[in-house]
Amino acid sequence: MPDIIFTDRDFRAIDTQQDDPMVIIIDLANCEIRKTLVDQGNSVDVLYWRTFKKMELDESEIVPLDKQIIGFSGERVDTKGYIDLHTRFGEIGQGQKTISVRYVVVDVNTSYNALLGRPSLNKPSVIVSTPHLAMKFPVNRGGVATVNADQRTTRECYVASLRLTPT
Repeated sequence: MPDIIFTDRDFRAIDTQQDDPMVIIIDLANCEIRKTLVDQGNSVDVLYWRTFKKMELDESEIVPLDKQIIGFSGERVDTKGYIDLHTRFGEIGQGQKTISVRYVVVDVNTSYNALLGRPSLNKPSVIVSTPHLAMKFPVNRGGVATVNADQRTTRECYVASLRLTPT
């Protein structure tokens, strides 16, 4: 694996005095999914039901899963099942990687469309730097690709989450 380092040039956000989470855009089953939260503390990758429905995927593709996951505030969340989908990180021309990700599908009220946890971050060897609001991963022939967070969208998600009522 090539050396991966972050410098001040990797920071592309508006507000330098930030403590924002990583919110990025991914390509999921040929759909551009904005408002994707990168959460290194999460042990599963999550696709929210509202997003699943908007993607117009067939519900029969969901594999039943009779388990619960623990939500952000410690509550138990029922799952609808899981689905394996091709997920692309990065942009054409700047380096990208496509992997298969197993998403647990849940129906909860959230301001995000998907959540990438450790399984999808570890598979392509993603390194996240929240101070830089950037993540990097190795690509072909020793290169390194960078994905920057969208700070404006991150803050929109935060404001929206303050207005949400739990389901």
